Amino acid sequence: MNVREHPASQAPGRAGVRVRVATLLPTWPIGVMFAGLPLWWASGLLDVVTIPFALLMAWLLTRAHGVRVPRGFGWWLLYCAWALASVVMLDRAVGVVLFGYRWLLCVAAGVIFAYVFNARATLTSRYLSGTLTLWFLYVALGGCLGLLAPTGSLRTPLHHLLPAAARGNELVGQMTIRPFAQYNPGGFLEVSPRPTAPFLYTNNWGSVYSLLAPFVVVYLLHTWRTRRGAAVAVLLVASTIPAFLTLNRGMFVSLGIAVAYLVGRAVLARNLRIVAVVALAATLGVVLFNLLPISERLGMRLNEDAQGTSNTTRISLYEQSLSAVASSPLLGHATPIPPANPLEPSVGTQGQLWMLLVSHGPVAAFAWITFFLAMYARGRRRGDPIGVAACTTLLVGTVQLLFYGMLPYGLPLLMIAAAVAARGPELPTTEGDLP
Repeated sequence: MNVREHPASQAPGRAGVRVRVATLLPTWPIGVMFAGLPLWWASGLLDVVTIPFALLMAWLLTRAHGVRVPRGFGWWLLYCAWALASVVMLDRAVGVVLFGYRWLLCVAAGVIFAYVFNARATLTSRYLSGTLTLWFLYVALGGCLGLLAPTGSLRTPLHHLLPAAARGNELVGQMTIRPFAQYNPGGFLEVSPRPTAPFLYTNNWGSVYSLLAPFVVVYLLHTWRTRRGAAVAVLLVASTIPAFLTLNRGMFVSLGIAVAYLVGRAVLARNLRIVAVVALAATLGVVLFNLLPISERLGMRLNEDAQGTSNTTRISLYEQSLSAVASSPLLGHATPIPPANPLEPSVGTQGQLWMLLVSHGPVAAFAWITFFLAMYARGRRRGDPIGVAACTTLLVGTVQLLFYGMLPYGLPLLMIAAAVAARGPELPTTEGDLP
């Protein structure tokens, strides 16, 4: 591909130097990957879709001129290399499939980062925030589906096409049979349905919802005083209904951090529009919290945890995770390991941090966290809306490492936020962009 000039290249940089755009990377790989969520969900490909799209983006990057990565990206390369080295710890062939799947998701995420970082001229603030707002819409609709049909599930075409042996695999089964909600009406405890669609678990839903919310605010600013802006405002308010009814405590903590940080940064940047939007959304959220039966259901959830010793189980798994690190501190165990109690989840599955420590060891965990903190540091002084939103998402995502897994849904969002934070303020030359 020949070097071409984009109109943005005619705008002066910080020192009055013209910024040259080496190549125009197309927007559609990111757009189709996110806009096609209903198709990927219905087909059973949602959990792997980032891998083929990352291959496509890698091919486009190899054809481009002037491809760069920011200082600090080496930490992600170190993580991927160290995680790959831990494959020698596997003692079962069946574990190779799960290991390879998770590792490829991380490599794909690195490619997505490089693509968004270099596609600054085309993947503008308005385009990215609009695309992620569309994903937010899908998440909200999936949450509503979980409330309306809590016992429902989707058997994807892939489920019927695969042989019985493949369908019997736990990972494949999760990919190809998609529940609408976590709900067991015949269970011992009376528990209200908690939406999961289009993802597998309520924790996935809550994690993605809180990671996307800052970008929805940015898109609302782009479309302020238009019909589309009114629709986004209605979506933001309506989405709180399934969000609250997930009874997801980790999501509540994440949203609280996001609101506090977003408002604080907006005040420092004297961007009163963001303050107004967040304040209005928070006020309406409080109203809905009191109108919906959330307090009652949350009390039932806490009672369920007390009777089912959920918190005790988590603490036990955290202790077992630390013991697993001590037994293999260099390369970890390559994958989560069986728990002491066979009725408990695998050790290393109750949060991304614990998965990193158990699967790949402290060095890999340190490299992962340092990468995202380095990208946050590059953008923390920005006052433009998309920069503030990206840093908010990075901060929320770092906190979520303690109790949420980031694969396969949250990590691509964190990589987009990291790339936006790292590439610096957007040149205000594209029509419709914020000044």
